[in-house]
Amino acid sequence: MDPVKEMNGLDNLAFEQPNEQVTDQPGENVVKTHGGTCEVEEDRNKPTYCVTDVPPWYLCIFLAIQHYLTAFGGIIAIPLILAEGLCLQHDSLTQSYLINTIFFVAGLCTVLQVTFGVRLPILQGGTFALVTPAMAMLSSPEWKCPAWTQNASLVNTSSPLFIEVWQTRMTTLQGSIMVASLLQVLVGFSGLIGFLMRFIGPLTIAPTISLIGLSLYDSAGVKAGSHWGISAMTTVLIILFSQYLRHIPIPVPAYSKDKKLHTSKIFIFQIMPILLGISVSWLVCYLLTIYDVLPFDPAEYGHLARTDVKGDVVSRAPWFTLPYPGQWGMPTVSLACVFGIMAGIICSMAESVGDYYACARLSGAPPPPKHAINRGIGIEGIGCVLAGAFGTGNGTTSYSENVAALGITKVGSRTVILLSGVFMILMGMLGKIGAIFSTIPTPVIGGMFLIMFGVITAAGISNLQSTDMNSSRNIFVFGFSMFSALVIPNWIMKNPDYLVTGVTELDQVLQILLTTHMFVGGFLGFFLDNTIPGTKRERGLLAFDKVHLENSSSVLRAEDVYDLPFGITSYLSSQSWVRYIPFCPWRGQKSQYESNENDMSQGQDRERLPDNVTECAL
Repeated sequence: MDPVKEMNGLDNLAFEQPNEQVTDQPGENVVKTHGGTCEVEEDRNKPTYCVTDVPPWYLCIFLAIQHYLTAFGGIIAIPLILAEGLCLQHDSLTQSYLINTIFFVAGLCTVLQVTFGVRLPILQGGTFALVTPAMAMLSSPEWKCPAWTQNASLVNTSSPLFIEVWQTRMTTLQGSIMVASLLQVLVGFSGLIGFLMRFIGPLTIAPTISLIGLSLYDSAGVKAGSHWGISAMTTVLIILFSQYLRHIPIPVPAYSKDKKLHTSKIFIFQIMPILLGISVSWLVCYLLTIYDVLPFDPAEYGHLARTDVKGDVVSRAPWFTLPYPGQWGMPTVSLACVFGIMAGIICSMAESVGDYYACARLSGAPPPPKHAINRGIGIEGIGCVLAGAFGTGNGTTSYSENVAALGITKVGSRTVILLSGVFMILMGMLGKIGAIFSTIPTPVIGGMFLIMFGVITAAGISNLQSTDMNSSRNIFVFGFSMFSALVIPNWIMKNPDYLVTGVTELDQVLQILLTTHMFVGGFLGFFLDNTIPGTKRERGLLAFDKVHLENSSSVLRAEDVYDLPFGITSYLSSQSWVRYIPFCPWRGQKSQYESNENDMSQGQDRERLPDNVTECAL
């Protein structure tokens, strides 16, 4: 779960709607003057540009950059977190390469998803669901960083010994992500995702996502504690921009054919509060550095707030870099890490399916049919394989910030997202850009983490709103899952010698799984929710179905949105064997173009049962 979505909200305009006739009377239709498939809109919540529309070129460029900036905070945080586990906290140049790589892969996967995947305007980026198991592996006894790598004065970043230390960890993480991602590829392209979603409800998702944020409290505290004043300033600025100033428009120059050069109001604080907060704090740190207000001695408190701590990393970084698979060495595999990563991938898949439905509703598309969901999850799996091969130390997933931006701007065109993916690829090839971001002072990063991890935790808990939390059953399942997921990993990390079975490989698997908070909480929530008797209404499953059913109002046909491009669907329609391929659209099977609406409608009918009639648990 990504934090900017929760901070920004989904129902506020980010800028003035261009070339649009809007009636002042509530309930009247809104008519768009631009061409496109959605010419008459029933209310103001309908998108100005639907998924198949193409906005003017200048608007496409602006919105594509906006999507890139919106996802910036979540994407850049991941390599900065992993740097500590990879023993790279004192190697800013390599950190910059990781930042370039993750942006490059995110752009590549976005292009694949929009073109051949679910075909909705949804951005792909790094996922926090894989950060927790990755850090669990990197903090296990056999992978802990040598003591000398924690001392900046002892680290020679160009020495073969240091390079071997971090590359050994990275290549193991790479190979484990690639192998674990095959599960997502299989689940997506085989059509198993629909079967699995029957058993994954709010009481499984809520503890899993919440524990992603809670498990990273130590990393946030260490970085924020390097200078609490700077960290507090960063946190206050992000809160100020995202919560208090988000409805204040800022006039900026704009151009259109009818109005020529004029001003347009943009809710800039709502669009990029994290980027603005980091930039202002970064500037303050720079001013405090050049006037020597911050201590120059590394042993003194507050030294890490200086902007010159990272040395000449920007001047050393190349202008142009091209990430490629295997750039850190030949990937290896850790069986224990594979199982831990799989737990994160299952969580990521469940979240992505929800993002698909939300994205379809906000972009004016009909609910995604089964073949599109299968293809979307399968392409995400391929994206995770690519992320592992390129060496991001992470995977990819559908970004909830992108869904938020669709609701804010009312522009659901997938052309914009495609262009945003191209921008991210280009940015990932500019070495200086990654180097600049790697020099962000440590306490500024800590202040950002305080916001992001807190919102991730709350976003996970918000999944419980569809469940009956007056039920003692649900309170027990959630409370026991959360508390056990904090206690068990904490005890095992403090007493690693007690987890000895005599089989080394099994010990490693258990060590990583049982020290991964989200796995312990998600597993307990999944097991208890599916075995303790309870109705679908009580478990929140009917509310999930209701949300998906409400997404069905669209003037577009499913084949207009979800067909494969370049005439592939037309060719496949003539092939009878395509009916057996769960991720391919086929004209001869009408049900392939239908969502799960029939099942959902039956669920709604069951929901209206009299109070004295109960439903058996699954």
